[in-house]
Amino acid sequence: MKSPHRSLLSHLSLLLLAASLLTGAHAAPAAPPPVADFFGPSSFGGAQLSPNGQHVAAKVPGPSGRDRLVVVELATSKAQVVAEFSDGDVGDFQWVNDGRLLFDSTDKDVGAGDVNAAPGLFAVDRDGKNFRQLAQRRSSFITTPAAAKLLPWHTYMLPQRGAQDSDAVYVRSVSFEPGGAVRSEQLLRLDTRTGRSTGVPMPGSVQQWVLDARGEPRMAITLADGKSTIWLREEDKAGDARGDTASGKWRAITTFDAWVSSAGGFTPLDFDADGRLYVAARHRSDKIAIHTFDLAAGKVDPVPRFAVQRYDFSGHLIRSGDKLVGVRYLGDTYATEWLDADMKALQEKVDALLPGLVNLISLPRRPEAPFVLVTTYSDMQPRTYFVYNRDTGKLDLLGQSQPKLDATKMGRQHLVSYPARDGLPIPALLTLPHGAKSTDKLPMVVLVHGGPWVRGAVWEWSADTQFLASRGYAVLEPDFRGSTGHGAKHLTAGFRQWGRAMQDDVADGTRWAIAQGVADPARICIAGASYGGYATLMGLIKDPDLYRCGINWVGVTDIKLMYGGSWFHSSDLPAQYIRYGMPRLIGDLDKEADQLMAVSPVEQASRLRQPLLMAYGGADRRVPRAHGTRFRDAVAATNQDVEWIEYPEEGHGWRLPKNRIDFWSRVEKFLDRHIGPGVQKQDN
Repeated sequence: MKSPHRSLLSHLSLLLLAASLLTGAHAAPAAPPPVADFFGPSSFGGAQLSPNGQHVAAKVPGPSGRDRLVVVELATSKAQVVAEFSDGDVGDFQWVNDGRLLFDSTDKDVGAGDVNAAPGLFAVDRDGKNFRQLAQRRSSFITTPAAAKLLPWHTYMLPQRGAQDSDAVYVRSVSFEPGGAVRSEQLLRLDTRTGRSTGVPMPGSVQQWVLDARGEPRMAITLADGKSTIWLREEDKAGDARGDTASGKWRAITTFDAWVSSAGGFTPLDFDADGRLYVAARHRSDKIAIHTFDLAAGKVDPVPRFAVQRYDFSGHLIRSGDKLVGVRYLGDTYATEWLDADMKALQEKVDALLPGLVNLISLPRRPEAPFVLVTTYSDMQPRTYFVYNRDTGKLDLLGQSQPKLDATKMGRQHLVSYPARDGLPIPALLTLPHGAKSTDKLPMVVLVHGGPWVRGAVWEWSADTQFLASRGYAVLEPDFRGSTGHGAKHLTAGFRQWGRAMQDDVADGTRWAIAQGVADPARICIAGASYGGYATLMGLIKDPDLYRCGINWVGVTDIKLMYGGSWFHSSDLPAQYIRYGMPRLIGDLDKEADQLMAVSPVEQASRLRQPLLMAYGGADRRVPRAHGTRFRDAVAATNQDVEWIEYPEEGHGWRLPKNRIDFWSRVEKFLDRHIGPGVQKQDN
């Protein structure tokens, strides 16, 4: 395989690229980019530095198109393929230590419904030697002697890295509910050379583990009866050094409601070298911030250590060696607050090479070399990966996620805000096509995010949004009440407001865009997936004057079906979330049955008369196919302009590139018929 460094961009071309993104002064293309350029397979699967920073591992497609694992020695630019499968792809990967990697497998050519094996676990040295399978990919009633030495199929990597100074790692052995939701996670210490493992005692039904600065399990979060409990494992350095993960007793620190903000609730972030615990907490404030936690007293320090202006904190701490050097957080977009003067200077140097872009620097755990990774992007530029040499100031290209797209022809994104009818400010992301102005009265797609308890409006490149913009549509993405990231008031204002105030926020944003001159009132379509699909249907039903058409994929249509499936329609929603979370967040199915039915689209299907595109996955366990078929059958009596798409092998979203390309090609044609260039523009 050719070394990635043989096709590196020069400093001059980097500067020209950044300048073009700032000016946008380019002629419009004769034709928009093909659908496949947005939704085809990524050309680069990301990269990770070895703990000492001397090597980088990356996932890249081979000649057959299958993703394989490559290691580059950065001092010499020598690259070597260390792992690949003839009938599958390398999946997630991480460094075990400076000389060994852990990874699993996947198959990009198989939909969720056709997956017949688990990811498995594998390890290999950075030179491709000493390959070992560590976990089975399938369960079997008949076990061979070789398979008996492997961990069971339900063993997975732990997202948090361990000490990365031995051949041992911590992995998760997951127990599932009948529907597929995670019931609990057993933590195992696994030797990646011998395959031997030792279990860590569990204080209950553990949902999450937290390792300390030495890479040892120090915290666990359990779930029982709708309550989360955070446990602390008393430190036993001697036992940890012996690999005795059974040493140290668990002590409960706090218990709080799992799905609703309550006193005592916090999220553990990380321990520093001195054993100080940093947490994300909404302590006497509307916004979540970083605080320290007094382990002895069991209390959050009321003075925040770090807060994000206008947003809840979401992110992680950055360490170099034993030192805490920065905070990675999500504000308008992702950014870094460096606590170290040398790192601040490094950020300034990288930003000078790539002006106008977001440049996220990743550090090795124990740097022994001058190399760092840089991930760069903007609203117009898909993610691109570089290696930066701190000694020479040289920036070398590793890979691009979407190399066929011309960033200078993408749409510009604007973070905006508008008032809801009750005065609540609603943040939103407005994307305009390349060269368009905000007063052009454009055809517009109101794109509603799923969740709904997530944050949607983030300034960054998005395939869905930029594809729509490339076809000439303005795109409005509101963070309606109930969206996370904007404080407790914004979040809780959405509780039990499906189809009501949450829906009104979307409609108010649409009317705002019309009043601002952004949107042509006769050419607006509402669209979204999952909860966004639900909001699409309710928008067409509740505000028929606003929306010319709608696009719903994998959307909820029957609220009652969410609370309990049937023999034929099972869901992977966790049982405790259905029992304790949904009644408080969405509504009580017994006590508020009439109210919930009034905002259940399937009960209002006869009111929907606009053109509608619906798409569902036959193997979806989050929003089972029955949601789609029930609404399709109900609306057919009064609406003949409904297009139905089903991908039998897909789950909750489109995993296969061919299906993504097919779906968005259909979306393009649907929009063109109903709000596209051929539709008469509204005159005022």
